[in-house]
Amino acid sequence: MTPGLAKMWLSFVAMGMMIAAALIIMWARAKLKGFFRFLFSLLAYACLIFAAGLMLLVVLSGPG
Repeated sequence: MTPGLAKMWLSFVAMGMMIAAALIIMWARAKLKGFFRFLFSLLAYACLIFAAGLMLLVVLSGPG
C-alpha cells in the first residue's frame, strides 16, 4: 500500500469517527439522562478529538 493510499484510508476513518461522534452526541442529549449522558458525551468528544488529530496528521504530513 502506497503512503498516499494509507493517508486516504486514514482520512476516511477520521471522517467516520467525526460523523459517529456527532450522532452519539445528538443521541445522548436527546435520549439519555444523568451519568450515561455524561459517559456517552465524553466518549463522543474523545472520538472527535482523536479524529481531529488524525486529520491534522494527514494534512500536515504533506503530499505523497
